[in-house]
Amino acid sequence: MANHLKNEHSPYLQQHADNPVDWYPWGDEAFAKAKKENKAIFLSIGYSSCHWCHVMEHESFEDETTAAILNKHFIAIKVDREERPDIDKHFQEVYQLMNQRPGGWPTSIFLTQEQKPFYSATYIPPEPRYGMMSFSSLLEVIADKYKNEKLLLNEKADEILRFLDPKEDKIQATKLDQSIINRVSDQAKQLFDNQNGGFNKAPKFPQASTLDLLLDVYKITGDKETLNMALLSLSSMAKGGLRDLVEGGFCRYSTDNEWLVPHFEKMTYDNALLSEVYLKAYHVSGNDFYKEVAFETLDFMLEKMAEEGLFYSASDADTEGEEGKYFVYTYEKALKSFEKAGIPAKAYEKLAKALHISKEGNFEGKNIVRVEDPTHPDIPYYEEALEALRKRREKRLYPFIDKKVIVSWNAMMIKSLFKAARVDKTYLKPAISSLDSLLQSMYINSELYHSTLIGKKPKIKAFLEDFAYLTDTLIEAYESTLNEVYLITATKLANNAIEKYFDKGKWKFSRGEFETNADIFDSSYPSSVSTMLSALYSISSLVDVVYKKFVFKTLEIYSYDVMRQPISTPRMTRMVIRYLKDDVIIKAKEEKLKAHIENIDSLPHPFSLFKGDTNDGFMICNSNSCFGHEKDFAGVIEVLEKR
Repeated sequence: MANHLKNEHSPYLQQHADNPVDWYPWGDEAFAKAKKENKAIFLSIGYSSCHWCHVMEHESFEDETTAAILNKHFIAIKVDREERPDIDKHFQEVYQLMNQRPGGWPTSIFLTQEQKPFYSATYIPPEPRYGMMSFSSLLEVIADKYKNEKLLLNEKADEILRFLDPKEDKIQATKLDQSIINRVSDQAKQLFDNQNGGFNKAPKFPQASTLDLLLDVYKITGDKETLNMALLSLSSMAKGGLRDLVEGGFCRYSTDNEWLVPHFEKMTYDNALLSEVYLKAYHVSGNDFYKEVAFETLDFMLEKMAEEGLFYSASDADTEGEEGKYFVYTYEKALKSFEKAGIPAKAYEKLAKALHISKEGNFEGKNIVRVEDPTHPDIPYYEEALEALRKRREKRLYPFIDKKVIVSWNAMMIKSLFKAARVDKTYLKPAISSLDSLLQSMYINSELYHSTLIGKKPKIKAFLEDFAYLTDTLIEAYESTLNEVYLITATKLANNAIEKYFDKGKWKFSRGEFETNADIFDSSYPSSVSTMLSALYSISSLVDVVYKKFVFKTLEIYSYDVMRQPISTPRMTRMVIRYLKDDVIIKAKEEKLKAHIENIDSLPHPFSLFKGDTNDGFMICNSNSCFGHEKDFAGVIEVLEKR
């Protein structure tokens, strides 16, 4: 019998709709029942492609005995963190405060009937292990305490909330200067894995915004070591494992230092950000390999993860309850695939070795396809082998796809398509089509929404990240097409974001039920604050210089954290560097232009220059619009003199 999740849109909540646990969605019905029955609330937060969320569901939420205890003593609420990032953000902060370490998913929070937190955990095992009691035992202990020591639990909950919302907000400001550039390189070198690329030890995340920043720093300083950190990381991540050599696309993170064994889920934001940084690596290095990886990633997303121009949020790591089952091969099945493809038998041994396919396997007795040098895979029958392995996958059950459409993640993906279109025009049509579909579906009567399913009416209104990423993408679309509708829409969204979320230099991530502060630190993807600042800075150049004051005020407030540890805030650091350098560059270019053009003040169209992110050129703008996008001085002079 279905529980109260049966009518929810979220694919993650639908996964739990037939659990014996009497789940409720977050809302008044659950809260009223908790008060009426004088019960504590058990809140479980996760997402559809989360491996350990599946594990806890199978072990505990599908277990009749455990469900009976939960239903008897608690009101159980399920939340999809991707659908409600405001709820997730609030309770991640609760978890960190209570446990003095970052949380994760599933997030398990016990609340009073007034929704005040008093106990928090992540995954809880069904039997005592990892130094934890079993989930059922924990439920019984907490139920007993809630019945007999409720006053004490309420006091603890109130104390947590007081710490979570301190009244005094100390601000330390420091001077923003170009010493930040060398500090980025120095800090990156301290954390860098010189053998495998990437930063820190496993689990290793791609950290696309850090790699993007290093490429920018190299362009400024010419420091080859900074460039090599970025390129070695990108090449190593592309060997196979984190990158799916058979079908394309990147997985979320690697469980080892070598980027071999990933958590097999594929997230839209990772693939959007990585395709963009691989494109930048191509522009910086001139090596076609990085372009090919970017295009392969975009093609995968367009083929497997899109519908009607909109991108799904994620695909799962597990198939039929087994992690990675869809992606790996036994030695025997791989060779059988080679045989069916007509590859000569004498080539099998060398081919299998080159693809890291062996009898013993490299992942739980099976094989993840991998090559030693992805930049030059000089392997006989390489393409034929990958195609053969691709065909074998066609017989398998594809991992579950969460078909939720999230505005911020779609915007990231669309921006990457526009970036790719600067290199290959075939990507321009899908970029425009996707952007128009996103605006039509999610920007309704001047109200922006956060997420929905294709064909469904969105219900959850946008958060700062949605405004930030969509505004940023609209500016990219304007630079690529010079369609002024995109710039007008970007400006409207920026104005809305300032009105809703800007607060004396700081930014809120959400308001309303949960008022949460926006972070400047890049986590799974770049912070919404830094993305918003980048968009506002572009608008200040293209539309009205007044927007620059919002940028400066925010940079000033966060200056201490960014200047002290710039590698921890890569996208914010990039914004500081852009802010410091663009004024100097533009003034120098204007002076040089003035030296080339006589009677410049008499030109009928006064102009300003906007330095784009995609190349070393600039756009020529007057007070009304931009009318040129030139790469060199000669082009600018020609355009201006004609006017």
